[in-house]
Amino acid sequence: MKTLVYATAFTLAATVASAAETEIRVHYAIPTIWAESQDKLAAAFMEKHPDIKITIDGPAESYADGVQRLLREAVAGTAPDVAYVGLNRWRILEDRDLTQPLDGFIGDKAAELGYTPALLSLGSYEGKQHALGTSASTLVMYVNPNLVEQAGGSMDEFPSTFYGVIELAAKIDALGDNIDGVWIGRHDWRFQSLLGSHGGRPMTEDETDITFDSEPGIKAAGLYQRFTDEAGMKTYGQNEARQALPAGTLGIMFESSSLQKRFEEGAGGQFELVVKPTPIATNDLESVYFPIGGSAIVMLTEDEVKQQATWDYIKFVTGPEGQKIIVENTGYAPANAKVIEDKSYLGEFYETNPNALVAHTQVANHAGPWYAYPGAEGVAVTDLIAAAMVEIAEGADAEASVKELAETLRVQLEMK
Repeated sequence: MKTLVYATAFTLAATVASAAETEIRVHYAIPTIWAESQDKLAAAFMEKHPDIKITIDGPAESYADGVQRLLREAVAGTAPDVAYVGLNRWRILEDRDLTQPLDGFIGDKAAELGYTPALLSLGSYEGKQHALGTSASTLVMYVNPNLVEQAGGSMDEFPSTFYGVIELAAKIDALGDNIDGVWIGRHDWRFQSLLGSHGGRPMTEDETDITFDSEPGIKAAGLYQRFTDEAGMKTYGQNEARQALPAGTLGIMFESSSLQKRFEEGAGGQFELVVKPTPIATNDLESVYFPIGGSAIVMLTEDEVKQQATWDYIKFVTGPEGQKIIVENTGYAPANAKVIEDKSYLGEFYETNPNALVAHTQVANHAGPWYAYPGAEGVAVTDLIAAAMVEIAEGADAEASVKELAETLRVQLEMK
């Protein structure tokens, strides 16, 4: 009998120890935005789930770098259990059968969990839920009102068209050699945002052809050249631009709303940063879309025990409590309807953060997919788009460059 008692006690102890030792490895990218939030998410989750340990891998510098690392780790058998990836990158993992569908965990409780059809669409493909959005960002204008006023402008009458922005940026640029008027990154997502502002789309709905070589795409790409030629946009890179804005030497910056908190803190007491929506360049408002940047979370582990623990983590970070942490520590808009509907979560936050409300309203009014180019060459294609925007900014003909780029992509993606 004593042996049986000891054996039972040992079994119970082993079960408890096993539960306590369930460890989930988490991958994420872009530490400049996510490091603080990841630590807070892990701490808040483990407080509610003491039987699950969250171990955060060293971050990747970008979503592109991150997905390439995940592919290498999958081959080596060292992939993490769960990963935050760019909303336009999870399809790359799905294409290689690395993502574990979440439908069985969500069941019929999507609405109850705060996942609207629009939010679910960010991570669904061919009828399966491969990912869930964890954050949403949109392209906005960050503005230094001090430089606007010095250039003779007014924040009360800030321009709402690209033409007006370029005209104002030129006046800011003329303030001095150490002052720049405007800057935008040469990047696929930024180009897609300008394209959507003009009512265009990168591809047909069935993904069988490229469509940005139309008038909206040519005008969108042409803005890169106009910013340079008419407003004196400099050729410096992303890191320099992200330092120039809070330092007070850049007047207008088109950038992700996810950087709002970082820029506000960087500006400190020098000036009060203002966020303005990206101009809409078409009269057909129904055709406008701003691709949602940000991240989605995917389950990678095939271990059934870890899958349940991983789902608990995913449900937490995509739920109201996790989303509140993400919104309050970044400039991202929430990816859960409950956080917006229930003012107990973010009502006070929006009252004291009008800049965030501007960006989140743009998401609500004009959210669209961040188009992920299909197939194994999807990542390489975005690099080609970025390179084309650099060439256009440096003087290449926008129409010829866009049409040549489209033909290159059709071949690269085996569309012809």
